Amino acid sequence: MTGRVYYSLYDRLLHERALYEAFKRVKASGGTGGIDHQDIDDFETDMDGNIRMLVEELREKSYVPLPVKRVEIPKGNGKVRLLGIPAVRDRVVQQALLTILQPIYEEDFHPSSYGYRPGRSCHQAISKASLFIRKYDLMHVVDMDLSRCFDTLNHDLIIRFMKKRVTDGSILALVVKFLKSGVMIGNVIDEVTEGSPQGGVISPLLANIYLNEFDQFMMKRNYRIVRYADDILILCETRRSAGHALDVATDFLENILLLTVNREKTHITHSSRGVKFLGVEIFNIYTAVQDEKITAFKKKVKSLTKKNQGMNLEMVIRRLNPLLRGFSNYFRIANCRKVFRTLMEWIRRRLRAIQLKLWKKPGRLHRRLRQLGVSGPFKKMKMDRWCNSSSQLASLSMPNKWFDELGLFNMYNVETGLIVPV
Repeated sequence: MTGRVYYSLYDRLLHERALYEAFKRVKASGGTGGIDHQDIDDFETDMDGNIRMLVEELREKSYVPLPVKRVEIPKGNGKVRLLGIPAVRDRVVQQALLTILQPIYEEDFHPSSYGYRPGRSCHQAISKASLFIRKYDLMHVVDMDLSRCFDTLNHDLIIRFMKKRVTDGSILALVVKFLKSGVMIGNVIDEVTEGSPQGGVISPLLANIYLNEFDQFMMKRNYRIVRYADDILILCETRRSAGHALDVATDFLENILLLTVNREKTHITHSSRGVKFLGVEIFNIYTAVQDEKITAFKKKVKSLTKKNQGMNLEMVIRRLNPLLRGFSNYFRIANCRKVFRTLMEWIRRRLRAIQLKLWKKPGRLHRRLRQLGVSGPFKKMKMDRWCNSSSQLASLSMPNKWFDELGLFNMYNVETGLIVPV
């Protein structure tokens, strides 16, 4: 890394306009309040006074961030992800600091690093890994998993790596304050000696500065990598070179960066068997959605399409659409048109089951069929039986076009196999 070194940046924080702009970004990101119970609306109620106070504290070097609020987010594997939610006032300062620092360090980051960087995405990371596998025949892949990466970043190393580009002591001291602000668990404040909590505005940049040391180390040794935050792939020509890459990478991550490689999850695979990365599975000639992601999606759909919710179908569809839109827009990177079609068939069946139960009696179903010009006679059926939701009468009374008219988002219309420039 051979960029300009910055000696004086702190004064850029001491302008109300900088903190006003930072608040706008914090507000756009949303989120709850921290341990002081002040949410974004509360801060905005007296924004001028709050901004002036922050500027004064920063100028006098008396600013002290509050401990972050610990929140546990369930993961798909039954475990939890630990998030630390800073107070709104601290998020504003972190955002202003991020605005100053991010362009400086962006100049040095590895071209195959995609996580938490402006203008970069998961789709680009997946496309880059696919390119290495399919165009450059790097089919032997080291899939590395780091244990609690954000929570185990070494504070001294963070500052050492930051000093390569920024030597302003006031800026570095402010970063240290955020790192050591502590965590509130219940009503108890725990001191923090390592890590940068996920949830903090500045944490992703600090993690990228930290892991960029690994990226540059591997690049100097001519290894092809793709990294999204702490999800790391190393792509090699042979099984032997992959084994060597794993040893080299593990040694650097554990002995230089003082991180922990999860040996149970870290492994070498071949693209003919599939490379799991960011929710998809990359094969030699196509990309699939991981089975567990489909399972998790269906679980969410089931929770939104229970037959006893007491909602009409239009309300159910309005609640369901954001999930369908988000899932399909993310996974359109995969070759999953058939998957989307199968899921939509299943979703419409669940919606038909809801409507049959709402109609309660077969007579209302039969009346609907006659209105559509379907001639009888019609058999009676139990309206709350799941098997009847796939019957011919249910399909005739509620054709696919009808769901389109009700506004159901149709994932099957989403173009898949998306090609993203990297």
